[in-house]
Amino acid sequence: MKELESIKLPILAELERYAALFDEVLTHEEEFMSQVLSYVRSRKGKMMRPVLVLLLAKELGTIGESTLRSAVTLELLHTSSLIHDDVVDESEERRGRASVHQIYDNKIAVLLGDYMLAQTLEQSALTESVRVVEAVARLGATLAEGEIMQLTAVHKASISESAYFSIITRKTASLFEACGSLAALSMRASEEVVQRYRRLGELIGLCFQIRDDIFDYYDDAAIGKPRGKDMAEGKLTLPVIAALKLSQSAEAKEVALRVKQGESTAEEREWLVEFTKENGGIAYAEQKMQELSEEARQIVASFSNEAVKASLISYIDVVVGRNY
Repeated sequence: MKELESIKLPILAELERYAALFDEVLTHEEEFMSQVLSYVRSRKGKMMRPVLVLLLAKELGTIGESTLRSAVTLELLHTSSLIHDDVVDESEERRGRASVHQIYDNKIAVLLGDYMLAQTLEQSALTESVRVVEAVARLGATLAEGEIMQLTAVHKASISESAYFSIITRKTASLFEACGSLAALSMRASEEVVQRYRRLGELIGLCFQIRDDIFDYYDDAAIGKPRGKDMAEGKLTLPVIAALKLSQSAEAKEVALRVKQGESTAEEREWLVEFTKENGGIAYAEQKMQELSEEARQIVASFSNEAVKASLISYIDVVVGRNY
């Protein structure tokens, strides 16, 4: 997208160094490993998280190796978690491309995810910052907690917004939060800056996940996510949770509980999708996303590097308005 390309302008040189380092880490002399890692490298996507790390670090000064390795560390951890998640969720595709376990098999995918986790630890150690290593270790645990919470949520009869945010804060926002904290820590920033960057990352991550959840209610080949996929997996996200609360419909809640428990039909899920759209669920989620993004913009407004500030505002706009 053109917007993303313009966002990268203040950090083009740093992104080149990041990409070279990422490819170097995911290179292997053994033929099969080289083949598998090549497939992983080809799926690196829009680099939303590395871009955020580098933009935030650029606000603080000249970017060095510690920050570059921090960005690589987060992308490795993110990628390994996606490989494992696809096995757990039995997902055949991710963003329109075959999942690793579909190309190879579950055993290879799990072991590859483990290999990348080991690389994550090595890269974090090479930042020569104990606090970066600690933050990455906490992040790994938090991501796993979020996945476990989501898997066990299907066994609970309650459907609440607070539970939803508790899950997405761990599963998605924690990665963006880490983008903020690692950018600051790798640049040896003050604790006040670390905390401000963490909050900015968290806000962006929450917006990112809410937008992703809204996608589930629409058909769009550009998204690479089939309509109703979340519900088919027993996941109830913010739009439907809001629609249930706003409508107080006993019938809809009954259908939603069957969705959670994996006992719904395709027709029931389609009905619930339309119910959500007709009862203010999408509008509620959009409004929540706007509130969170406005707080993020206010934090960015205090930045001094005008080029970085403009790119970060555009970055937030892309997260909120994206269609992929």
